[in-house]
Amino acid sequence: MKRKIVKIDEAKCNGCGLCIDACHEGALQLVNGKAKLVSESYCDGLGNCLPECPTGAITIEEREAAPFDEQAVQKHIAAKNQQAESSLACGCPGAAARSIAKEKVEEPQTERVDMKSELRQWPCQIKLVPVNAPYFDNAHLLIAADCTAYAYAGIHRDFMRNKITLIGCPKLDDVDYTEKLSEILKRHEIKSVTVLRMEVPCCGGIVNAVKNALINSGKMVPWNVVTIGVDGKIIEE
Repeated sequence: MKRKIVKIDEAKCNGCGLCIDACHEGALQLVNGKAKLVSESYCDGLGNCLPECPTGAITIEEREAAPFDEQAVQKHIAAKNQQAESSLACGCPGAAARSIAKEKVEEPQTERVDMKSELRQWPCQIKLVPVNAPYFDNAHLLIAADCTAYAYAGIHRDFMRNKITLIGCPKLDDVDYTEKLSEILKRHEIKSVTVLRMEVPCCGGIVNAVKNALINSGKMVPWNVVTIGVDGKIIEE
């Protein structure tokens, strides 16, 4: 049948996950850092997800598609809720418990070797850094989600080197970093911004904050987003 249904432009999608929370039918989910339509029969075509998308990646189109199946949606939602409860995820996909298989490595009994830290300033928490700190002048910024340091083993070598590092978690801090990041960008000549996020939806908040801060600052600063999987591998950069 021909009906209205959502269409997702992957090139525009930044993987923030806001559309997933907005979809009451559970028709959307993140796959490899991009929003995907799980099933055509789950989408009612009303577009509750559209206003939540900060990049305009979601639109409504009229095309041949499977009919909306309310009973299938109810079963799908019930299954998701049961999975969330069993994993103590409290409804948050990013908090779902999982084990990550790793090959056991026998470490030789040797003296501890101190690895070189690439942290160039203190404090490093977004909430704590002063916006007028001199180390922001002509700096390359790394704005990283807290968990990336634990998931990606080479963060000092591959991302923090020669950068000023700011870390935070938009979910646990329960704050929008946009205003503070905007002030930093306005007050200093920032050379570039690298955003390091996890693949989980809640990490989209840190990407949105950086994007909005760049817009608010009125400065054309080169920026990019790197996504780390929960298994420690780079998914997208």
